[in-house]
Amino acid sequence: MKTYLELSKAELQDTLKILEIRYNDLKSRNLALDMTRGKPSPDQLSIANGMPGLLDADNLKAEDGSDCRNYGVPFGLKESRNLFGEILGIDPVLVTVGNNSSLQLMYDTLSRSLIFGEIESEKPWGQIPNRKWICPVPGYDRHFLVTETLGFELIAVPLNEDGPDMDMVEKLVAEDPSILGMWAMPLYSNPDGYIYSEEVCKRLVSMKTAAPDFRIFWDNAYVVHHLYDDVSKQGTLPEILGLAREAGNPNRVYEFASTSKITFAGAGIACMAANEENTTRARKYLGVQSIGPNKIIQLMHAKYVPNLDAVKKVMSKQADLLRPKFEKVLSILKDEFEGSGIARWNSPLGGYFVSLYVLDGTAKETVRLAKECGVALTPAGATYPYGKDPSDSNIRIAPSFPKIEDIELAVTVLGVCAKLSAVRKLLEE
Repeated sequence: MKTYLELSKAELQDTLKILEIRYNDLKSRNLALDMTRGKPSPDQLSIANGMPGLLDADNLKAEDGSDCRNYGVPFGLKESRNLFGEILGIDPVLVTVGNNSSLQLMYDTLSRSLIFGEIESEKPWGQIPNRKWICPVPGYDRHFLVTETLGFELIAVPLNEDGPDMDMVEKLVAEDPSILGMWAMPLYSNPDGYIYSEEVCKRLVSMKTAAPDFRIFWDNAYVVHHLYDDVSKQGTLPEILGLAREAGNPNRVYEFASTSKITFAGAGIACMAANEENTTRARKYLGVQSIGPNKIIQLMHAKYVPNLDAVKKVMSKQADLLRPKFEKVLSILKDEFEGSGIARWNSPLGGYFVSLYVLDGTAKETVRLAKECGVALTPAGATYPYGKDPSDSNIRIAPSFPKIEDIELAVTVLGVCAKLSAVRKLLEE
């Protein structure tokens, strides 16, 4: 069987006719399918429906006797910090717990750096002209938007299967003191589902940086979000704060996580973890910013998922709902593209996305054609800084929210649109 790249002009024209018939048939169905964002489905959210009922209206006190209805406990209930300590494998004294959004904690942490600088800073970051931030790509669009909004120039670095291109990262940060930090989603990266290797993790915390106050924002969003209960199929990471301490750069990392895809996305809890010095300094300002987070929600979580074993049981139920959807996506991609030579994709073991790479120069056209066919996808380029994919090839697939029958139809549409775009481009060339 020939790949599309090996077809003659006449063969491409015959293939085009077949694809146009398929496309027009799909378009005539007046579809309205949305695959744009990786949010939990109603069935996933329903797993935790019993959580609010665990609260005792007559006893809304934490383990230490704190009244969760009142002000106070600005850095999180002890039981909440213990939970995240177990999840992240760290001492809970290093954990600060806030409300439902880890992204907000990242934004706030970076904002503090702009206003006050970091421990080693000569001046606040906001006074540094032409400040820059490293962004492994493809990556999380909301990460990029945070640093872009706060005035950083975004520097794209390729993300390999074992993590960022470390040769490039090390060279950049060693030479340029205006590079103040980088994003990292080390386990089941968004969108590729890659897992940083131990070697990459060690290089990140030990590399020499021209900026003495260089920081890594370690977004461990999918730390317990495995698709398979089989531990041999689960990704693991070394404990990054410990690695940084051993490397002699204990202040380098801020780590973030949340329960947004464990319990309720709109009523979860999130945490920031750091070494003792960073934690003490951050809390100095957090204590001014707020008298305390939503402790009722924290108490509710403490009763529903009091420890890591309870979290694992919940995540096994989550995986049972997500796994068939991911497997359906992969099955359709194989059916549509196998042997075509114009597409490749990842097969993640966890996380929330499947990353599809189509023929260079055709991702935007593929997404446009899909939209005309009634299937909304994440905009092409969204996984790159400023929304610009230099190869115009990456498309992020978000299988979590739609029903499985809708996924089958939507990914079939995606396959037809990608092949149609590719054939037209090959004929133009």
